Amino acid sequence: MARIPVIVVIDVGKTNKKIFVFDERYRIVYERSARFIETSDEDGDPCENLESLRLSVYDSLREVFKKKDYEIKAINFCTYGASFVYVNEYGQPLAPLYNYLKKYPEALSKDFYETYGGETAISLATASPVLGSLNSGMQLYRIKKERPELFAKIKYALHLPQYLSYLISGQFYTDLTSVGCHTQLWDFTKNEYHNWVKKEGLAAKFAEIKSADSVFPAEFPGNNYFVGTGLHDSSAALIPYLVNFRDPFVLISTGTWCISLNPFNDLPLTDEELKKDCLCYLQYQGKPVKASRIFAGYEHEMQLKRITVHFGSDTMKYRTMDYDSLLMREIIDRNEANPVKIKLEDHESAFGARDLSLFATDEEAYHQFMYDLVQLQYLSTSLALKGSDARRIFVDGGFSKNAIFMNMLAFVFPDHEVFAASMAQSTALGAALAIHSSWNERPIPNDIIELKYFSVPQHQRS
Repeated sequence: MARIPVIVVIDVGKTNKKIFVFDERYRIVYERSARFIETSDEDGDPCENLESLRLSVYDSLREVFKKKDYEIKAINFCTYGASFVYVNEYGQPLAPLYNYLKKYPEALSKDFYETYGGETAISLATASPVLGSLNSGMQLYRIKKERPELFAKIKYALHLPQYLSYLISGQFYTDLTSVGCHTQLWDFTKNEYHNWVKKEGLAAKFAEIKSADSVFPAEFPGNNYFVGTGLHDSSAALIPYLVNFRDPFVLISTGTWCISLNPFNDLPLTDEELKKDCLCYLQYQGKPVKASRIFAGYEHEMQLKRITVHFGSDTMKYRTMDYDSLLMREIIDRNEANPVKIKLEDHESAFGARDLSLFATDEEAYHQFMYDLVQLQYLSTSLALKGSDARRIFVDGGFSKNAIFMNMLAFVFPDHEVFAASMAQSTALGAALAIHSSWNERPIPNDIIELKYFSVPQHQRS
């Protein structure tokens, strides 16, 4: 019996680490998930367990290779961004995989921006708000200044997707989707590394840049599959939409962060947009993508705990809670009569300041929370929409399955078509599609994205 040609994708999130196997029609034929206990860096701050991750990649692939039904044609990777693995010339890690939420020294930050023209100048050129360790370039700068002996030993600083790719290909490369995600490394005005990167000698620590559709042979003799360079997960999630839709759209990719991505907006960032956490990514074809972000998934997790503790309810209940249009109409009327002014700069919705004892039921409290969260989402997505002709909004990830969130989103964007998008793991699928021509002889299917349209009844608009 003929074996099925497949591609394997390793998808590493902050919480879950997954492996997916797709057939030529991009259907998942195998998947496996794992979670690791974090370890600590030298300062006692939590960080990724790099050794566990490395072993998990090998173990997961070993399991797939045992399956005689599959003919593995390619392997690719997608992971969260803003995380470097620092390796020596033999590819051995020299330091922990530092957490992008690690506190950044204020004095060092102040000295850097004073040296290179100020926060605004650097941020505008690199399309990156000032985010401390979330600007991964600043992590390497910190090592140079605080630990010069370590900096001298570093052969390459590899973003996490490229380190995972190296484990299989044995090749060191840099990928633009990782460099172009709020790193403060890439000068979007010149389409090259920023001048500060060269002056500080950081550019020498980065491997050769390869396009996201590049593939390489596996390191191990006798294997005839290709290995991709790996991609930043938010950029990977955009690929299925770019492949399937030609009319302008905005994608709200939801998870821990809710990121509004507009690949049809090439207007330069303004200082005001930067202050509101607006930035630019580089998509897999090297073109800029206007994006805006809120920490909505994290806030949802925190406020859900608050609601369940107060009402004695179960968090599972809210995954499938029905949208109550009459209850939401009451909430809309109440909030329009007594509006609460919010700003993106506050980085959270108005719900955290609300007294839960004022709500009769947990359903009412949760509908109010979704109202508040969508008000924040509206401000964020509007930044990405501004100046473009996009009239479609696609939502994927966890919030796309939340009927209350989706109906409220349709309410606040009455002049746009709002869709919940459903597909088989968009980030992993995007990583597979990025190297489609290298492993798949079939045309890309036109049904890999399932859309559900949301509109608000007329009585709710009155």
